[in-house]
Amino acid sequence: MVEARYFPGVLLQTSPPRKQRNGFLGSYTLIDLDLGRYDAIAQRYAKAEADAIMLLKSGIETRNPAFNRMIDEIEQVAVRSKAPILLMGQTGAGKSFLARRVYQLKKARHQISGNFVDVNCATLRGDGAASALFGHVKGAFTGAQQDRGGLLRSADKGLLFLDEIGELGEDEQAMLLKAIEEKNFYPVGSDKLAVSDFQLIAGTNRDLGQEVLEGRFREDLYARINLWSYELPPLAHRPEDIAPNIDYFLAQQSTELSRKVSFNKEARQKYLQFATSPAAKWLGNFRDLSASILRLSTLADGGRITDRLVEQEIMRLVKLWANQADNSDIQLNNLLSAEQLAALDLFDRMQLEAVVKVCRECKSLSEAGRQLFAVSRSQRGSTNDSDRLRKYLAKFGLEWGSL
Repeated sequence: MVEARYFPGVLLQTSPPRKQRNGFLGSYTLIDLDLGRYDAIAQRYAKAEADAIMLLKSGIETRNPAFNRMIDEIEQVAVRSKAPILLMGQTGAGKSFLARRVYQLKKARHQISGNFVDVNCATLRGDGAASALFGHVKGAFTGAQQDRGGLLRSADKGLLFLDEIGELGEDEQAMLLKAIEEKNFYPVGSDKLAVSDFQLIAGTNRDLGQEVLEGRFREDLYARINLWSYELPPLAHRPEDIAPNIDYFLAQQSTELSRKVSFNKEARQKYLQFATSPAAKWLGNFRDLSASILRLSTLADGGRITDRLVEQEIMRLVKLWANQADNSDIQLNNLLSAEQLAALDLFDRMQLEAVVKVCRECKSLSEAGRQLFAVSRSQRGSTNDSDRLRKYLAKFGLEWGSL
């Protein structure tokens, strides 16, 4: 009844004297049972938690229950733990976006003071990968004309986001594991330890568990980064969140274009009906939605998005997704000139496309060679698969680093 505030109450707590003294009968304490004085403190903490969750969602009132539960837990992990976080999901699902918000939350809570360092591991290929991540000393290899700090040192006291971590080579994986566990590492060509106290978020669109089973990803590194793992659902699985995200991107475009941009009523209804239907594939997830709203906003005369613009945009999206339906297709026109393509027989073209596809899926020239020549290599005395693949690519004027 006191907690319900029907009437006030005071608890009388008595205790005997600690030592016998003449005339001293003991002591008592009055405890006020009215907890109202603590309401303001409780409300402040509740508001701080709600604000943190909205920060992670960039102020977007998301409605998907599973996504909201995931964000609630990520907020708790972000403010209570320094352990690595693994974000999984398709390209464009928002891994990099969420990682940056986690950084902003940690920095606002004074848990980190350093930089946010965003690295796409798919861009780290060959001998330069270790140098980019861990740095090098002058003279470590040909072309190393001065010391390089490396990205891990740039993330000291901050947060390192390694997107597409599954693309790292075996050597880089081993060095990263040491850096995570011991907060130190050896730059390329150095015998002196470098120190970096960074927090890590990793992102991937691969099944790293399967990569471990197939020997392409270190089991110990996977165990180390898989403590807190979250699968970001694709946009097509969150139809109830499309409308609030449309409003978010419209607000962005209004700021960019320095004018208010909005749908008319019929146009918004038509766009939402399509966007939440099975016909909307959203293969690029939020990148597709953001690009779509950008196009509509740019073409909107007077800042009003009309039925006609929506119909044109729907046709554009359907055509875009039809062209992307088979993501395994390799576009050789990005690698070869028109003259080179015209000179290729269909057989050679299809073979080269298959070779390029394997090369892009592998972390090194030697790994690609082993996969491409797995059968014939057992029948030959010499098994220099790397050299064999290098010579094949050279016939078309291609190099490993250009794929």
